[in-house]
Amino acid sequence: MTAQSAAAAAQATLYGYPRQGRNRELKKAIEGYWKGRVTADALRNTAAELRQGNWRQLADAGIHEVPTGDFSFYDHVLDTTVMVGAIPTRHRSAVDADALDGYFAMARGTQEVTPLEMTKWFDSNYHYLVPELGPDTVFAGDSSHQVGQLKEALALGLSARPVLVGPVTYLLLAKPAPGVAADFEPLTLLDRLLPVYAEVLADLRAAGAEWVQLDEPALVQDRTPAELNVAERAYRDLGALTDRPKLLVASYFARLGDALPVLAKAPVEGLALDFTESAAANLDALAAVGGLPGKRLVAGVVNGRNIWINDLQKSLSTLGTLLGLADRVDVAASSSLLHVPLDATIERDIEPQILRWLAFAQQKTAEIVTLTKGISQGVDSIKAELAANRADLASRAASPITRDPAVRARAAAVTDADARRSQPYAERAAAQRAHLGLPLLPTTTIGSFPQTAELRTARADLRAGRIDTQGYEARIKNEIRDVISFQEETGIDVLVHGEPERNDMVQYFAEQLTGYLATQHGWVQSYGTRYVRPPVLAGDIARPEPMTVRWTAYAQSLTDRPVKGMLTGPVTMLAWSFVRDDQPLGDTARQVALALRDEVNDLEANGTSVIQVDEPALRETLPLRAADRPGYLTWATEAFRLTSSGVRPDTQIHTHMCYAEFGDIVQAIDDLDADVISLEAARSHMQVAHELAAHGYPREAGPGVYDIHSPRVPSTDEAADLLRTGLKAIPAERLWVNPDCGLKTRGWPETRASLENLVAAARTVRGELPAS
Repeated sequence: MTAQSAAAAAQATLYGYPRQGRNRELKKAIEGYWKGRVTADALRNTAAELRQGNWRQLADAGIHEVPTGDFSFYDHVLDTTVMVGAIPTRHRSAVDADALDGYFAMARGTQEVTPLEMTKWFDSNYHYLVPELGPDTVFAGDSSHQVGQLKEALALGLSARPVLVGPVTYLLLAKPAPGVAADFEPLTLLDRLLPVYAEVLADLRAAGAEWVQLDEPALVQDRTPAELNVAERAYRDLGALTDRPKLLVASYFARLGDALPVLAKAPVEGLALDFTESAAANLDALAAVGGLPGKRLVAGVVNGRNIWINDLQKSLSTLGTLLGLADRVDVAASSSLLHVPLDATIERDIEPQILRWLAFAQQKTAEIVTLTKGISQGVDSIKAELAANRADLASRAASPITRDPAVRARAAAVTDADARRSQPYAERAAAQRAHLGLPLLPTTTIGSFPQTAELRTARADLRAGRIDTQGYEARIKNEIRDVISFQEETGIDVLVHGEPERNDMVQYFAEQLTGYLATQHGWVQSYGTRYVRPPVLAGDIARPEPMTVRWTAYAQSLTDRPVKGMLTGPVTMLAWSFVRDDQPLGDTARQVALALRDEVNDLEANGTSVIQVDEPALRETLPLRAADRPGYLTWATEAFRLTSSGVRPDTQIHTHMCYAEFGDIVQAIDDLDADVISLEAARSHMQVAHELAAHGYPREAGPGVYDIHSPRVPSTDEAADLLRTGLKAIPAERLWVNPDCGLKTRGWPETRASLENLVAAARTVRGELPAS
């Protein structure tokens, strides 16, 4: 096919779409079901209405082929676990008794059984449920979820393409099940898994699927020759099937590297590749392997993970080059639009001109359709759109919001000494122990306490003018008093004020820093029913005035025990925002770090002796390719140290990380030079404690003993057993006792019981230690 005919055949499509609904209807229905207020049928009906509404809207916008199967009650990897029948033994009876309740039990756990481990989806802030596999795993196909959604779309008269997690990525994401040897390789189960995929593909073909998309984002990471051979064999075998739809293998988030020639040669009908700036090397690599003659190429030229408008002319140039490299070129976003909010036009608090710089899911859909029209019908057919796009890009580039000379001058003046503590850790530790007087195995929490309905109502009342600032602050003070009182009564050693005034750990700070924009409706799924509103980092960053000092100082005035100051670190402020794309991330991180440094110093000056700078996104933002990591870790660790190094030796700096794989960044954790780090560890059975020990980590650490992403209350014995496991890796004089993460999403009854058990466990294990 010539480039001209390929352009004429171009279609617009997507890999996936936001699930929640315009007003987060899915979240409300699911949580209503958990509380017994919504029936299972009503929940399913809400989900079906949302799915079908999405598909109709996409089709009306000009999307030729809508995705199906990406809509999930909780997580698409968990859906894949159900599809292949890899149900953990401890959940089998619950799933057999009621499939929906069993599904949620795997995601959230129950008082009787623990949930699946949860971690980050590659370098995004989306969390997936980790499959648990072992040598005895028996797979069994269940295509009902995928077939059901396909039939719904086809019944609406739409062209639809089911989207599945590919078999290689599924196995690479999996971990050995509890009780299975740690060196077990789930990838060895490929020969058992492929027949199940074959069965699902046959079911989808019978249901009317012409194409099925198999997502293989794990192949954009560094892969060994053996792993690439497994990928080659997987798609050779699937391609050889006779009873199947056409196969589109998709990758995203980075360049494919050595996996590209493997997939290009595979007997599948199409590839979907990322051609945004982070994966621009895919274009040259595709040309180097001779393109995809006789195959379909879905070109991800619209960024599926950020919210800035597309440079349409640049994307058209990329598409023009690609037209000669495949039999058919279609246009898409670079990944599922799950990672962006739904619609920018409903924002009312952002200046209209600035709003034109932003593209949420609906606007990205329009960009895809425009680009498809441009390559199919010629550039003249989108002349008006191109002119408007050029004007909006120029407006952003020239806007004074993007450049603050004072901020840039301060960042340029930073020296190496600014990012170093005045004394080495050993000397600081001695000073801190003398100053704080804490027992062995000191107890603390990560920062937030339950965000009750009363707190949310207070914020809504303040926004609506039903109460004034004085009335609102009185409610916040009451909550802080209650939180401090509870912690004192429970026996916690280092207290927190509970963060009742904070709507979100990033948004709260973003709203008080220059250069940030806040949305009202920019919700993005983080996990399950947890949605966040990432702020938009649009310009240079400065702190006009203190942000947390008054509330921390108030809490400290209520107790003689130390109260931690709580801040979100510079890397997480970037990772959980939609970051600007017009300068290097390291430059932005330095600006944020300097603003936070001012806050740290003000906290110390106002009597705060323990300050926690959370960096849960340090691992999440780690580049997917090893070659790209040293540069990132250099600026990321420097930004943390720049934030935290201006304090006295006896001021104890904490940090916190959660829900990620930490083993490959232990050196970076060491390089942060924090005095204490708390880490998620309950679901992974203290794995991170052993990783720290293997590295020789010399500082204090608190691997979590309470999984806060589950409603279950851990018993005292359970928490004590985890502590004893932790003590095998970390000596008692350096081991802290804490939950995995903040308690914002939990209710007060379970929080009270869990923390009481946590303190009791610390006392029990403390009593077992040899006398000093």
